[in-house]
Amino acid sequence: MGPLMCLLSAACFGAMAVFGKLAYSAGVSPPALLLVRFGLAAAVLTLLLLLRPGLRRTPAPPAPAPRPGRVTARVLVTALGLGAIGYAAQAGLYFSALERMDASLLSLVFYTYPLLVTVAAVLLGRDRLTSGRVAALVAACCGTLLVLLGTGGLDFDPLGALLAFGASVTYTVYILVSDTVVHLLPPVVLCALVMTGATFTLAVRTLLTGGVDLGFGTEGWLWLWCIAIVSTVVATLTFFAGLRRTGPSTAAILSTFEPVVTTALAALTLTEFLTPVQLAGGLLVLSSVVVVQARPLRAGRRGRGPRRPSGRPAAEVAKEPVPSAR
Repeated sequence: MGPLMCLLSAACFGAMAVFGKLAYSAGVSPPALLLVRFGLAAAVLTLLLLLRPGLRRTPAPPAPAPRPGRVTARVLVTALGLGAIGYAAQAGLYFSALERMDASLLSLVFYTYPLLVTVAAVLLGRDRLTSGRVAALVAACCGTLLVLLGTGGLDFDPLGALLAFGASVTYTVYILVSDTVVHLLPPVVLCALVMTGATFTLAVRTLLTGGVDLGFGTEGWLWLWCIAIVSTVVATLTFFAGLRRTGPSTAAILSTFEPVVTTALAALTLTEFLTPVQLAGGLLVLSSVVVVQARPLRAGRRGRGPRRPSGRPAAEVAKEPVPSAR
């Protein structure tokens, strides 16, 4: 289920670009989009936690693994900081870059983060650089490159590229820090804290810059709700669920499915048709998904005990307070 969760997350995130274009055409400004996106997501998740108290509890792992301890203030502050610093900063850098450069080139620069996450996770000792993971990473990066370069006509802006790479680095740190707390909090609680932190930062920025225009019509609110529910709440929840089960590098590699989804949806809704080069790139990205899934499946068939997430040290998994999906 871990890879499937990551793919669903990538699909939901991939739809956000199309929703965003439709929202812009309905009169929504980028600052308003960001503030309303995170504000609505935080409100929906908080309401969900109030209506479903069971979602606030972390399920106990099966014996003989130890039960999770009490959630500390440090864990809560880290979760809030993920949104207030990490998510808000990444979104700000991304949309600042989008104002200066072509969206396809921006995505090309931004999607260096799977490589950064994999290298950082290996250096930190959180993941192993297996041959299967290397092959999946190369296929995913090459496929993403073909998908994005297939658009053609890219304009290069040095400052825009620097902002885009800053967004990539910020998102890399966000994933790695998330991996340290994702096992300690229930997914809905963690997601609500992240969205609340991001909303706080964006609300402060709004007050300091004189506010945002929320006078757009019903169509604009419709697309904002789609962004908040599909591309924020569902996307983030499934990403955290997938991250818990696969580890940071595998989750990042599978996230390269996102630009493929974006390109396909743009072809269906915005008449931006796929080229043969883009189709070849999409197949490469899909092949990386198969490579990532194949080794855990084979291991599960050979072993008699419960399967641990691919690429994560056994000692680390034994200390996890939340069990991975079997």
